[in-house]
Amino acid sequence: MDPAQTESLDFAAADERAGFRLYRFEVYNWGTFHHKVWGLHPNGDNTLLTGDIGSGKSTLVDAITTLLVPAQKITYNKAAGAESKERTLKSYVLGHYKSERSDTGLAARPVALRDHNSYAVLLGHFRNEGFDQHVTLAQVFWIKDGEGQPQRFYVVADVPLSIAEHFAGFGADINDLKKRLRRSPQVEVHDSFPPYGAAFRRRFGIGNEQAMDLFNQTVSMKSVGNLTDFVRDHMLEAFPVESRIEALVSHFDDLNRAHEAVLKAKAQIKALDPLVADCDHHAEIAAQVEELRACREALKPWFAQLKGELLAKRIASLDAELARLAARIGALTEKRRSRQAERDDLKRAIADNGGDRIERIASEIAAKREEKTRRMERAERYNALARALSFPEARDIETFLANGHRLHDEREAAQSRQAEVQNAHTETEIEFRQLKREHDEISAEVVSLRERRSNIDSRVLAIRDRLCTELSINAEDLPFAGELLQVRDNEADWEGAAERLLHSFGLSLLVPDAHYVRVAVWVDRTHLRGRLMYFRVRDVQNVGLPSLHPQSLVRKLIIKPDSPFYPWLEVELARRFDHACCDTQDAFRREKQAITQPGQIKGGGERHEKDDRYRLDDRGRYVLGWTNAAKIAALEKKAADLATRMQNFAARIVALQAERGKLEERLRQSSQIEVFADFRELDWRPLALEIEQLAREKVQLEGESDILQTLSHRLDEQEAALAETDKALSDAAGSQAVAKSRHEDAARLIGEAHTMLAETPEETRQRYFPLLETMREKALGEHTLTVESCDNRQGDMRKWLQDKIDTEDKKIARLRDKIIDAMRDYKNTYTLDTHEVDVSIEAADAYRQMLAQLKADDLPRFEARFKLLLNENTIREVANFQAQLNRERQAIRERIDTINRSLHAIDYNPGRYIELLAEHSPDADIRDFQQELRACTEGALTGVVDEQYTEAKFLEVKAIVERFRGREGTAELDRRWTRKVTDVRNWFVFSASERWRENDSEHEHYSDSGGKSGGQKEKLAYTVLAASLAYQFGLEWGEKRSRSFRFVVIDEAFGRGSDESARYGLELFRRLNLQLLIVTPLQKIHIIEPFVASVGFVHNPDGQQSLLRNLTIEEYRAEKAARSAPQ
Repeated sequence: MDPAQTESLDFAAADERAGFRLYRFEVYNWGTFHHKVWGLHPNGDNTLLTGDIGSGKSTLVDAITTLLVPAQKITYNKAAGAESKERTLKSYVLGHYKSERSDTGLAARPVALRDHNSYAVLLGHFRNEGFDQHVTLAQVFWIKDGEGQPQRFYVVADVPLSIAEHFAGFGADINDLKKRLRRSPQVEVHDSFPPYGAAFRRRFGIGNEQAMDLFNQTVSMKSVGNLTDFVRDHMLEAFPVESRIEALVSHFDDLNRAHEAVLKAKAQIKALDPLVADCDHHAEIAAQVEELRACREALKPWFAQLKGELLAKRIASLDAELARLAARIGALTEKRRSRQAERDDLKRAIADNGGDRIERIASEIAAKREEKTRRMERAERYNALARALSFPEARDIETFLANGHRLHDEREAAQSRQAEVQNAHTETEIEFRQLKREHDEISAEVVSLRERRSNIDSRVLAIRDRLCTELSINAEDLPFAGELLQVRDNEADWEGAAERLLHSFGLSLLVPDAHYVRVAVWVDRTHLRGRLMYFRVRDVQNVGLPSLHPQSLVRKLIIKPDSPFYPWLEVELARRFDHACCDTQDAFRREKQAITQPGQIKGGGERHEKDDRYRLDDRGRYVLGWTNAAKIAALEKKAADLATRMQNFAARIVALQAERGKLEERLRQSSQIEVFADFRELDWRPLALEIEQLAREKVQLEGESDILQTLSHRLDEQEAALAETDKALSDAAGSQAVAKSRHEDAARLIGEAHTMLAETPEETRQRYFPLLETMREKALGEHTLTVESCDNRQGDMRKWLQDKIDTEDKKIARLRDKIIDAMRDYKNTYTLDTHEVDVSIEAADAYRQMLAQLKADDLPRFEARFKLLLNENTIREVANFQAQLNRERQAIRERIDTINRSLHAIDYNPGRYIELLAEHSPDADIRDFQQELRACTEGALTGVVDEQYTEAKFLEVKAIVERFRGREGTAELDRRWTRKVTDVRNWFVFSASERWRENDSEHEHYSDSGGKSGGQKEKLAYTVLAASLAYQFGLEWGEKRSRSFRFVVIDEAFGRGSDESARYGLELFRRLNLQLLIVTPLQKIHIIEPFVASVGFVHNPDGQQSLLRNLTIEEYRAEKAARSAPQ
């Protein structure tokens, strides 16, 4: 070694006893050291503890270890390679020294020197000569329970103590000893190791528990197997990260709750956005439908207005027409008067020329012609009725009389058939009305079912709704049993039978005990207008379910899983409906309670029942199930079937009405034909002959006079002209009458139109008439509206509006179902937030308000809190945690530098020294953890508020914190990972570099001690151990007075290595001025002898009790020389 370096180290001289050293060590009743106090007396110097194998050396080493090291870190007889359970604290306290077979001979049992009534004491007296300070450490053991583990207390004293003087003579109660020691001056008594260990470490100037771990490791050290593990475990102190991790997890829990609040708000918004949009759309369509309905109601006054406008034009036209006709009638009247006067003059002239006879003949002919015309008209009416009745025409009296007889029979037959048709018509109408009433009820039920999920009849539901409304109870808290029960999908064949058996039970209301009193009072005082059955549902205690029949109908049912009534229903179903499902009559007859697929029910005893008033597969009567799609489909099919039947009945009614009309017409015709009682009133043919004879006579008379003929001719012309004028006047009068009638009709219609318009509110006209005008072309297409077509066009437009209303109503129904489902899903998902909100279209505003609240207040507030907690708490905590880890990393580098300064002072080989190298660990977990920490804090404190950035930071922190906390299924792996990555010692791997002092160049590199010879391994172990001890014990080089701890136990290490490495190690420890207790067998004493001042010799002559003898090195050498001298 370089003299300058030796000077700088300033090793203490060999005779200087710097620091705290062991002066005396005593044991009482420890292992095979029995029944007296045995003591080892190093007096502050190196001491050799030796003896034969099995003599008790390791027993004393374990006693010293027990005095200085926590129990959980001790492995007894470790240096000797004993099994972990071979020696225990209890075996030492009781003094187990051998094993023998038990009485059965099947197992070995230990044999003890002492029983549980004894006690044991360990005591070590340490002294610091430089400061003249004494420290005594002691532990007292006793067995409170014969089968239990030893109890103990701990003593730290600042004065010398001994077992004989201070730990004896206290009686039978250990507590008396403890009390006496507590009263002693400068003595501390502790009940556990941590305060005891802290007390003696404080006195010995030991800064951490790791130093005593190194002490414990040194006892059994053989070589440095893995340099990295040795440096981590014995030269570096673990950084307590638990509190940091707990704080980080705690802050993250707050952050996670804030994040969950943000996610929940976003999820709620995501769910509510389409729901509210659908509600708005629903409201918009509903408003449009209401507008269409209002337009439909405004059709009549609007068409009245249109009709009034057309009628006004018609009246103006008719006024002009009437004026024109009045003028024409005046002119024709004047012309008729003139021609009548001229005709009268001609008649007088004819009379003056013998025309009286001709006039009378003409009068007779005119009278007979008029009678003939009358008879012919009556005959025609009679024959028309006869043809209608399928009678022959009455051309003679015989046919007329025969028809009279036949008419009587026909009337009786028609009257009889008329009665039959009327009866059939009445019955058919009654049946039609019954079908219509049933169809209307089913249609109303379908509409009701679409607004809910329940299969329960709407009339029964109405009673529950009324009850819940008046008592302010949520309907979901009072379900019907049927709403919570359902036949399993794979048991559909038994669905009808199950419905029949459970029908009444399914319609029963389930009333929780909390609502029972109020419900019972309400039912009692209220006229229900229907039937209600309910059960009081008490809390079901933990009672066993009745055993079910293997084929029980109950096994084919499922109870709604999330229902609070599940336990009650489970018990009630088993109690009431444990009916065996039987496929055969033999099985049915054998069972006490049974049911068949066709619905025959066998109760307890002899009661049987089958109710076929309704079809078994009539889903319209089903009440079980928490969805009603099947019932709706069944009722819709039933409604469709009823509609078909109604159509058939309607067609039959129309046919009967037609037949009844024909019969009524035939009877009317029969009544009319009875009026003709005399055939002569019909017989016009004789009159025709008489008219013909008179005409011949008139022609003969007229031919006898030319003047008369001329006058007659002129009269005929004048009569013709007058007839023409009369006809024109009649036509004009007719036209005038028609025009007046049309004018009166138009005036009446326009009055009605004006009345209707006057009764129509101005708001309706202002709002809906323009809308109807815009719809007119779409509804009616291209058309020309007339007064006569107004009613038809109004009907066409009403149908067009109704079709649009029906279409929009269907859209509303589909949208309503969608909204109700969405509301129900939202309410089920967010129960606490929606307990006061209904599932109904009317509650849309409540959902709209919730969405507005979430967007305007909740989400921004949750996001702000989340960002605040993330950046101000969690990220800052991560940054502080990272900074602390980095400080620990730097502290480790500084500690390695300190240790290297110690190593630099030691010549490992001539001209060379050892230097520890600390390099980054290649471990992927550690590298990833460091990168994840950096990622968490990069840019975190720069004020960035980007939402994507914030979420990414949260996920990065979450990934780390979840592993800190321990994930489900990998908790143990995560705990090991946490211990590894947060222990900064694991961030490094260590190796040793042997360097030349001359230029610090590397001679050889040691990553561990593998591949070296035995001597090299031992030498490296001693060197690293010496530097570690110097560091951990805080050895102050060159100090004459030191407060450091200088005592080290080395059990058999020097005895197992080479002589050269042993001498190197002993010399090295001497130069460090450490006090050694060297434990080795007798064979290696020659190497160790020059380095020790005394010898403790352990002997166990009978294998039962150990003996200890103390010799100075001089006494030992003298005895050795005496033994070697020739006899």
